[in-house]
Amino acid sequence: IAADDGFMPQTEEALRFAQKAQNAIVVAINKTDVKGADVDNVKKQMQERGIAPEDWGGETLAVGISALKGENVDELLDSILLQTEVMELKANPNARCEGVVVEGQVEQGRGPTATVIVQRGTLNTGDALVCGNVNCKAKAMMDERGGTVKVAPPSTPVKVMGWSDVPEAGSRFRFAANEKMAKTEADEAERELASGGTESGQKVVDNSVEALFSAIAKAEQKIFRAVVRADVQGSLEALIASFAEIGGDQVDFEVVQADVGPITKNDVIMANTADAAIVGFGVKMENGVMGLAKHHATKIFQNNVIYELLDAIKEAMSELLDPELVEKLTGRA
Repeated sequence: IAADDGFMPQTEEALRFAQKAQNAIVVAINKTDVKGADVDNVKKQMQERGIAPEDWGGETLAVGISALKGENVDELLDSILLQTEVMELKANPNARCEGVVVEGQVEQGRGPTATVIVQRGTLNTGDALVCGNVNCKAKAMMDERGGTVKVAPPSTPVKVMGWSDVPEAGSRFRFAANEKMAKTEADEAERELASGGTESGQKVVDNSVEALFSAIAKAEQKIFRAVVRADVQGSLEALIASFAEIGGDQVDFEVVQADVGPITKNDVIMANTADAAIVGFGVKMENGVMGLAKHHATKIFQNNVIYELLDAIKEAMSELLDPELVEKLTGRA
């Protein structure tokens, strides 16, 4: 929490997430060196939200720091370590490794990569992993500074290379005995996903009258279709969620295909076939894409700022609406 700003909307959101997950909270009150910093006001706001600091009679550890000058950062780290000791948080470094994917992306020259946090066991270079319908042989691992590491014990974040595809952000990965086993498990997960998760693999058809009227209404509704590309998996999920919100009763937003990486010629062909536009966030285009898009009259919306991209899509969706007919009486005779 910034000492000069106090609780902001994003701070409230972060607090809600932490409380919903029932996680322990350690508060870093930053910018204590800035003019107008009021640590006591932040602590008062904390108390109002039910996370009173320890020195105010509460249970939440709060440390005033200056990230710019490095003041009290060691005290903050000590507070985090103290919290882990109180909660008896431990991990077995000798167990089979497992953890969570923080972010996934496609990097030029490296292919699909994923930033992961090892939560249990130790991840070594060359280990086989499985994450949902994606498998991996850890060809190389990098730390947060870009340096190569060969071993990642519990609580270590590393970027892993060697995935068959980009794993989903937030999904869990686990150790597999070998690369063949990892591929088999990933293929099984893929088949389950394709079958729709039902025991027979058959889709359940709703033949009710309500379903019929719903289908008719949907057929009459205007639909803005798009092939979506983003730089990383997390951005892709956020984009699709934002697009779903801007779709209304009159115009619906439909994702034809979504993936991470640059905009390709195949995306243009897919968009042309589905009568869709291409939406790119934080990505570049491969050579020849623009020329092909002009040939097929396919619109490409590209931006590095999500709000500007959403505004452009809203405007494009509004163009699909039927014009409003207004009768204006100019006189009588």
